[in-house]
Amino acid sequence: MKIACVGLPGSGKSTVGRQLARRLQLPFVDSDHAIEERLGCSIRQYFEREGEERFRDVEESVLDALTRQPGGVLSTGGGAVLRQANREHLHAREQVIYLHSSPEEVFRRLRHDQSRPLLQVADPLARLRDLYQARDPLYRETAHFVIETGRPSVATLVNMIIMQLELAGVIPAPP
Repeated sequence: MKIACVGLPGSGKSTVGRQLARRLQLPFVDSDHAIEERLGCSIRQYFEREGEERFRDVEESVLDALTRQPGGVLSTGGGAVLRQANREHLHAREQVIYLHSSPEEVFRRLRHDQSRPLLQVADPLARLRDLYQARDPLYRETAHFVIETGRPSVATLVNMIIMQLELAGVIPAPP
């Protein structure tokens, strides 16, 4: 079984993906970590040095390789859906779960997080609203399932995802 999580930065892709993998006894891969391994530096450093276009080229190559691997849970970067090839590979090769969060929810979760270069701007909430407006249709185009993150706990979100996968016949329901 192959599952990928997409969504805005801070929507919970890595946290939920890791717990989902644990519950389903599957390997977990965070594409951002795989990209950093390939680059030999942080995404932030590479982004600043080489620019977004070069970064997106590397991201596309890494996602192509990761989506060809056998079973597991994959957490993608928030901007992975910006490239058509990534959307196509994810949708064709994985069961894609869009962790849908409003810009306001993400802002509430991340407002004290200094490690996110995208949000180190004068008005991070406006930035999140812009990202949401541009990316929400792309996440929806890529996804097989949309899960509202709202305020439930990680365990509740994982249960919601598993229930959706069972209802869709992707994983067997318990006897």
